[in-house]
Amino acid sequence: MAESPTILVIGPRWVGDMVMAQCLFSALKELHPNAAIDVLAPAWAAPLVKRMPELRQQIDFPLKPGALEFTIRRRFGRLLRGRYDMAYVLPGSWKSALIPFFARIPRRFGNLREMRYGLLTDIVPLPEAVKRRTAQAYFGLAQGGHFRPPQLTVDASNQGELLARFDLQPGKFVAMMPGAEFGPAKRWPSESYAGLAREMMAKGFRVALFGSKNDRDVTAEIAALAPGVVDLAGKTRLEDAIDLIAAARLAVSNDSGLMHVAAAVGTPIVAVYGSTSPENTPPLAEQRELIWLHLSCSPCHQKTCPLGHLNCLKTLDVAKVAAAADRLLELPAVA
Repeated sequence: MAESPTILVIGPRWVGDMVMAQCLFSALKELHPNAAIDVLAPAWAAPLVKRMPELRQQIDFPLKPGALEFTIRRRFGRLLRGRYDMAYVLPGSWKSALIPFFARIPRRFGNLREMRYGLLTDIVPLPEAVKRRTAQAYFGLAQGGHFRPPQLTVDASNQGELLARFDLQPGKFVAMMPGAEFGPAKRWPSESYAGLAREMMAKGFRVALFGSKNDRDVTAEIAALAPGVVDLAGKTRLEDAIDLIAAARLAVSNDSGLMHVAAAVGTPIVAVYGSTSPENTPPLAEQRELIWLHLSCSPCHQKTCPLGHLNCLKTLDVAKVAAAADRLLELPAVA
């Protein structure tokens, strides 16, 4: 093994998973302090990669999600030949292991998943207990080192400019992330978020809504029901959201990528769960409250409610989430 190995990581395609992947990156850097670690990931991941000091660079993934395109993977893999000593494949699909294989990277680590014998040189066991625990599963691929929660760096200059632009004061606003790319079974209703926003504003906090352009319909509903909120959905880049959420006194979120961002910048977080479980993908934050009703039908891990009622979220009272928020607000602010 080279003293300064070059490592390629085949990264995940979701924001939250990419944040949790930092548990692996930090472990690899501990095991190989002089390693150069690159991650192959969609273009959107570049801002996240820049906030992870363990990584050297992000390489744009050439394909759309779900596409096999065997020939393109083979061609892309050949372009990478001779550049890496080791590869770590985070997604569990067979096709995800093709590029390191065609790149002829000597050591290729990953879980077996879709029968990837031959594509991987080092099949890492995946205990049943951590199959859905994404951060722990990623960390396990390192087979050593210490588990560290994700920690994203913050650009203080960009943060200051954004706070001034949107008329927000550090520590004086609550960040709410009401969207969820996975599907509606992860989304606490808009009227519930609006009720919580009104309570937070009554306490003297401003409320800022974060999300992508795909969340605009949801945030617009909340803004209409809670006049005075600052609707930033689709108005900020991912790196901007990182910096602004880091300045919030508190964050409230569904189980989403921005939930993990909030945890990784040290913002106290109230995390609301419906179709998924906080036992599997909790925000890895020191100050957190995990809200889950423990209904017999959840977690179902479905994008839409298979029973059609969405009781795991619709019957979650605003008062319960507000009480969790109050408990975090009573704690000393994170430095």
